[in-house]
Amino acid sequence: MAESTTDTGSGPVAPRTSPLAHLEERMRAATVTGSRGVALAERPFLTMVNLRVDPASEAADRMAKVLGTPLPRQCGDTAASDAHTIVWLGPDEWLVISEGTYVSADLKEALGADPGSVVDVSANRTTLELSGPTARQVLEKGCALDLHPRAFGPGRALSTTVGPVAVLLWQVDDEPTYRLLPRSSFADYLARWLIDAMSEYRGPETP
Repeated sequence: MAESTTDTGSGPVAPRTSPLAHLEERMRAATVTGSRGVALAERPFLTMVNLRVDPASEAADRMAKVLGTPLPRQCGDTAASDAHTIVWLGPDEWLVISEGTYVSADLKEALGADPGSVVDVSANRTTLELSGPTARQVLEKGCALDLHPRAFGPGRALSTTVGPVAVLLWQVDDEPTYRLLPRSSFADYLARWLIDAMSEYRGPETP
């Protein structure tokens, strides 16, 4: 189930429900297998931290040490360590995505009194994972980016729209697997749009 718990430090642990918990079974049922395969799932409760800092500053160097990798410098680039992926958002802005690791306090300490900001934005977005042989074709129904491997491949991440929904689109691997990060309030619409787009690939080739 797409649920987690939050320790408030002063009482019982409070359960959290992800933005797409109500569509979990529907997303699973939409899976297409075989040569036309495509699958959709939510990866809820990832830690996301927005960074703003001068990339040439000592603070940026200190943050890189905390994260275990330098901050990417080019549009569309990402950088990864064992625990974190850092996505370029702008010349002085990045999104740090982590699974089960909380780094806000360490990054704030690394920033110190230097200009910049460290903001936990985990509740602002959720993550949809679209994977399988026809995942790219599903996205191409409503994404203006050139997703051909010559232009967009593993480790690339760009802000775009899928259907009418603004997302951060990140290709994880060659399968291909994509992660789409919409605002939580638009996640339901996007998930339903993707489920509908996937339905075309159910056909004679699907076991």
